[in-house]
Amino acid sequence: MSLYWRIFGLNAVVLGGATALLLWAPVTVSVPVLLTEAVILVGGLGVMLVANAALLRIGLAPLDRVTRLMTTVDLLRPGQRLPVRGGGEVAELVSTFNSMLERLEGERAASSARAILAQEAERRRIAQELHDEVGQSMTAVLLALKRASDEASQPLRGELQQAQEITRESLDEVRRLVRRLRPGVLDDLGLVSAVTSLATEFATHTGLRVRRRFDSDLPSLNHETELVIYRVAQESLTNAARHAEARSVEVSLRGADGCVVLEVGDDGRGIGAAREGAGLRGMRERALLIGAGLDITSPDSTSATPAGTRVRLTVPAVRKQS
Repeated sequence: MSLYWRIFGLNAVVLGGATALLLWAPVTVSVPVLLTEAVILVGGLGVMLVANAALLRIGLAPLDRVTRLMTTVDLLRPGQRLPVRGGGEVAELVSTFNSMLERLEGERAASSARAILAQEAERRRIAQELHDEVGQSMTAVLLALKRASDEASQPLRGELQQAQEITRESLDEVRRLVRRLRPGVLDDLGLVSAVTSLATEFATHTGLRVRRRFDSDLPSLNHETELVIYRVAQESLTNAARHAEARSVEVSLRGADGCVVLEVGDDGRGIGAAREGAGLRGMRERALLIGAGLDITSPDSTSATPAGTRVRLTVPAVRKQS
C-alpha cells in the first residue's frame, strides 16, 4: 500500500468511527447549543485528534527512522543501514537510501584513496628534496665550519665550534623530518623494525615511557597495508604526546585469526566526547583505504579515573605482491 493510501485509510477510519458514533449515539445538538452538548462535541473532537495522531505516528514511523539515520550517518563508519520491512513506498524509500549510502561510501573511499596516495607522493618528494638539497648543503656547511675551526685561533675558534653544534643539531632535525615524511626503514627492514624505530624515536624526543610488544611471525602484508599501519601508529603516538598528557604509552603489534592487530594505548586524560579532529579522521580514512577496522575508545574526560585512549586497528592479512 502506498503512503498516500495509508494516510487516507487512517483518516477514513477515524472519520468513519466518529460518524458511526453520531449516528448511533443518543446525542442531539440543539439550537442554541447546550453546555453539555458542547462538552460532548469538544470531547469527541479531542478523541478524534488523539486517535488520528497515534495512527499517523505508527504509519510514518519508518520515515522517522530514515530521518534519524540521515542526521547521524558518518561515511567514515561504513555499514550503517536501515532494515527494509514490508513493501510500498516507505520500503522503497528505505532501500533507495541504503543504496545511496553504499554508493557514497564507495565514492568516499575512492576519493580518500586518491588523496592519501597523492599525500604520500608529496611526502616522498619533500623528503627527497630535504635529503638531497638541504641535507647535503648543511653537511657541506658543517665541513666548512670544521675546516675553519681547525685553522682559526681563539676566541674565533669557540664561536665556530658553537656554529658547528647548531648546524649539526639542525642537520639531525632535518634527518628526523625526512624519516617522518618517508620511513625508509619500512622499505628496507619491514613493518616491525619500522614501528620499533618509530617508538624508540618517539620516546627519545618526548621523554615518555614506551612499552613495546611485537610478534615476530606476523602474517604477510603488502607495502600499502604496512604503510597504513605505520601511519596510524605514528598519528596515535603523536596524539598521545600532544593532547593526552600521558606518562606512558604501550604499542603492540600481533597476529590474530589471520589478521594483524595494532594497538596503541596511553594513560592520559583521553579524548572523551570531544569532536574528532583531522588526525583521527585521517586514521579512519587510511583504515578504509585497506578495508581495516579502526576502534578508538576513551572514557569521558570528566571521569575521576580516566584510563586514557586506546586505538585498535585490525587489518586483514593480504599476500605480498610479487
